[in-house]
Amino acid sequence: MKHIGSTTAPVLEKTLQQMIMRTFGSRPGLRLFRNNVGQTVYPNGSRVTYGLCPGSSDLIGFQSVKITADMVGQTIARFVAIEVKGPKTPVAPNQQDFLSIVNAAGGTAVLARSLEDVEGAVD
Repeated sequence: MKHIGSTTAPVLEKTLQQMIMRTFGSRPGLRLFRNNVGQTVYPNGSRVTYGLCPGSSDLIGFQSVKITADMVGQTIARFVAIEVKGPKTPVAPNQQDFLSIVNAAGGTAVLARSLEDVEGAVD
């Protein structure tokens, strides 16, 4: 395992997101994308929502995984979701639900307050 440096000092969520993207973005078989979630209201009152879904994680993507048994040798893409939070920032209930659903379905979902949190999840 490559040492990725420590993030024990508190960092802003935006800074941590950037650190995660830089640290893990070039890892073979792992692809992460920024998932902005929200809604825009135009002057005429119309609304446009964007992002995967309410509560979906800040970073989403996939990790290539070689599986065994009846599919020996094939590579599949496992869904990855990373919710980035500062050291004391609470997780909204719909964000926790999203993480739980992804993990229950066989994906990898993690609450990241440091680079080490992500490293442990995508080993």
